[in-house]
Amino acid sequence: MHPEDAELIIQCLAGDTESYAALVKRYQAAVYATAFYYVGRYGAAEDVAQETFWSAYRNLRSLKDSNRFGPWLRGITTRTAAHWLRKHLARVHQETPLPHRRLLSIEDARRGPDAALHAAERQEQVHEAIDALPDRYRLPVVLRYMQELSYEEIAQFTGDTPDEIRAILHRAVTQLRGILAQRNVSEVDFPWRRAGK
Repeated sequence: MHPEDAELIIQCLAGDTESYAALVKRYQAAVYATAFYYVGRYGAAEDVAQETFWSAYRNLRSLKDSNRFGPWLRGITTRTAAHWLRKHLARVHQETPLPHRRLLSIEDARRGPDAALHAAERQEQVHEAIDALPDRYRLPVVLRYMQELSYEEIAQFTGDTPDEIRAILHRAVTQLRGILAQRNVSEVDFPWRRAGK
């Protein structure tokens, strides 16, 4: 059983850097996924995540409710990503966009170039459908189906309850199915078909 965020924060404010390292480890996947979702570049997402954790560490004393560390950190992540985008806007517009957020599987690569191309197109269609979702649904979908975080981990980061996350994801998947059906895209092998608990 992990210590609660509040306990780790108290220890960190008392000078225990290992406690902050535990918080970083607990939230690093969510912070990176959120950063990547906004900036769309691996290196930039790493920079945003690093700056997010550094900013949170510097401002930890300003956190009013240590039980709300996750949502507070999410806010820092989105502000840091927005700042990165403003600072690099000209360069971003000049770059060729990278393929969306996920690498091809080894199985797709082994099947040959046609299968790999089809898999890449399928993933791009899923990401376009996710981008068409309401803002409230996008981040939970990315955290659950792209980063494979549990409902509890997502809830800790967003400030929702696990039951609220389940409901959000249920509505989001229903909308994703509708969006994909309108675009005549088959759902076979999409990530939400494999999601368990």
